[in-house]
This record gives sequence, C-alpha cells and structure tokens, in this order.
Amino acid sequence: MLKLEKLPYDLTVCKAAEEKDLATDSRIYFSGKTDEEYSLVCETSAVPERTTARDDGWKAFRICGTLDFSLIGILSRISAILAAHKIGIFAVSTFNTDYILVKEGQFEEALFALKEAGYSIGDFKGLAP
Repeated sequence: MLKLEKLPYDLTVCKAAEEKDLATDSRIYFSGKTDEEYSLVCETSAVPERTTARDDGWKAFRICGTLDFSLIGILSRISAILAAHKIGIFAVSTFNTDYILVKEGQFEEALFALKEAGYSIGDFKGLAP
C-alpha cells in the first residue's frame, strides 16, 4: 500500500481577480488558469490581496514518491475511502504525485480512515515549514 505524508501547512483555495494576482510568497502553491478563472491553492498566510473568492481551512497530504503515469486508480481508491466516510476532497496533481486537501475539521478523521484501509501515514519530510 502507498505511503502518505501529512503536510504542515494551513491552506486556502482561492480565485484570483487577474493572472498577475496568482503570485504568492507561499512555500507551496498550485495555480491554474482556464478560460473561466485563475485559481490558486496556497498557504493561508500568503493569500494574495486581490481574490474574488476564497475558502480557508484546508489541510493536505501527498502520496509519497514519484508516481508513474501508467498507474491507474490511485486517486480513485483514496477518494472512494474518504467518500465512504463522507469526507470531501480537493485534489491537485503535479508531475510527480497527487496532493489531497481535506477540510481541517475532517483531516484527522480522513487520515484515520486511510490508515484503517492500510495506508501508511508519515510526517512531512520536505523543506522546513
């Protein structure tokens, strides 16, 4: 079973007014641009001033290691386990792996459910928070 790593950051999901507003001093962030919006996930303490919407109170964990693109169903299995416990997620993928955000009030419950399902849960080993 895969190992998951808890990230130590308080995160916010927000919508920026303009593309230039996606700039942030956050130690970790994900940005997206579509024909409809400019979205940003970053540390709550580093949310840009000009946002048109924001949702605070997220925590995250990531799947450890680099996932091969041929692997199928990893995110699906995790989301199914959490859905069975009525825990919603916000998922973000990078080239290497997947990050799963859960509302802070359900974060420990989510980790417990995944541990019960056989996932290993570890602490953040990246750069110092």
